[in-house]
Amino acid sequence: MAIGAPKGGIAAAADQGDPVLTRLVQQDLVPWYKKKNLRILYLLLLPTCIGIEMTSGFDSQMINTVQISPMWQKYFHKPKGSLLGIISAAYNLGAICALPFVPFVNDRFGRRVAIFFGSWIMVFGSLLQAFANGPAMYVIARWFLGFGIPYCIIAGSSLMGELAYPKERPIMTSLFNALYFVGALTAAGISFGTQNIKSDWAWRIPSMLQACPSLLQIVFIFMIPESPRFLVSKDRRDDAFAVLVKYHAEGDAESEFVKAEMTQIETTIKIELEHSKRSWYEMVATPGMRKRVIIGSFLGLFTQWSGNTLISYYLNDLLKLIGYTDPNFKGKLNIGLNSWNLVNAVGISLLVRRFPRRNMYMTCTVALLLCYMGWTVSMERFMTTKTRAAARTTIFFIFAYSPCYNVGYNALTYTYLVELFPFAQRARGITIFQFFGRGAGFFTTFVNPIGLENIKWKWLITYCCWLAFENVFVYFMFPETYGRTLEELAFLFEDQSLAEEATARVEKQIHHEDNEVVTELQDKHVPTTNKEVI
Repeated sequence: MAIGAPKGGIAAAADQGDPVLTRLVQQDLVPWYKKKNLRILYLLLLPTCIGIEMTSGFDSQMINTVQISPMWQKYFHKPKGSLLGIISAAYNLGAICALPFVPFVNDRFGRRVAIFFGSWIMVFGSLLQAFANGPAMYVIARWFLGFGIPYCIIAGSSLMGELAYPKERPIMTSLFNALYFVGALTAAGISFGTQNIKSDWAWRIPSMLQACPSLLQIVFIFMIPESPRFLVSKDRRDDAFAVLVKYHAEGDAESEFVKAEMTQIETTIKIELEHSKRSWYEMVATPGMRKRVIIGSFLGLFTQWSGNTLISYYLNDLLKLIGYTDPNFKGKLNIGLNSWNLVNAVGISLLVRRFPRRNMYMTCTVALLLCYMGWTVSMERFMTTKTRAAARTTIFFIFAYSPCYNVGYNALTYTYLVELFPFAQRARGITIFQFFGRGAGFFTTFVNPIGLENIKWKWLITYCCWLAFENVFVYFMFPETYGRTLEELAFLFEDQSLAEEATARVEKQIHHEDNEVVTELQDKHVPTTNKEVI
């Protein structure tokens, strides 16, 4: 049974292949920074894949911070309620519209082409937003920004998980979400700095600079290799093997690990494709896939319905409710909050290899519930008594929320999704997650200003109730995926015989290599045993 799995429910029923390759990975004691090719790969993954979420972070804080700007408020006639909601929510609406096409581009043309395509759409959207002549054009521009981001997120998270060396894969995929806060902090700083401009450029400059992360992806994306899993699925075995040799074995084509890894990838993908038509129907055709879809769908809801959009998009409104109206103070607090978010998000991402996934998710959901309960009480106390202590306590809980959220929904989201869905269904699985996440994001960003305007602090009670449900769902439904390679998790919910078949072929490859060494030594009259060779 997986580490940390509960004694009952779906997680207990999840079978995994014998961790043959994981044992080989554990025998490699050379750190990544001492491997030249791996260093170069990770350096290039920073702007091309890990940095993709900088665009989302930039957007959330840009639209949050420009609301503080008097010039933005004046130009758009102080939008509130449903108009303010649709301005914020248009980003997620655009993403929802793109999702049916994303798996086709990913599986047909590859991960890199999908990132390149999506990045150009976002560059166009940011320029359209910068030169918007009214609310309608501004909303359309944000729709285009949202339309481009899923191509990059789904392809980038998959490519990073499929390229990274197994030992560093959890950290790399966890940093994917953590860099959201690099974009958020940058946007908060830029928007705060442009507040003093007494013209429309106070908000047009941040809008234009939103294209920068996408331009980085356009420039660097073809400097990294394509996913070896994608290459194998297109019968380009030699190209895939060359990628693995260069980056996972530092050019050693005789590496036992790379040969075993190649066998495992080929075998697993062959078995997957033999049992897969790569259609949307197969996502619900078998009990195993239905379980994955249920978990991925609710994870999408949890990442957006846990109260985070309230802080990301409507910090201005929250601060007004507790008596803070000075734009200068709100701008400084926003920068401080995003700096804190970045520090704890990156710190937590670097620790993901140390703890089982379920433990981190349960810590996240319990902490979020406690945090929101305290926040609700402190906001109610301020609106009843108007005491500064209650207002400061509310700000404390806003800051406390960040590490509570990041320990699970930020650090683990794409790590867990890449592990949860096998290669043949990975793009569609992450697309389903995105659909529910973007749908939830669209709903919450639209209704949050309405709820805050009409029922004030009581709106937070709805989040408390939902967070209580999240605790129950995670405990009973989330399986453990800690400490395995992607191929060892490919048949997590399927017939155990498929996992055993893949394991047997990998072991056969490893034993074949051992026997070749024994034969060579015997030809040289060197006495040995298989045990000594291994």
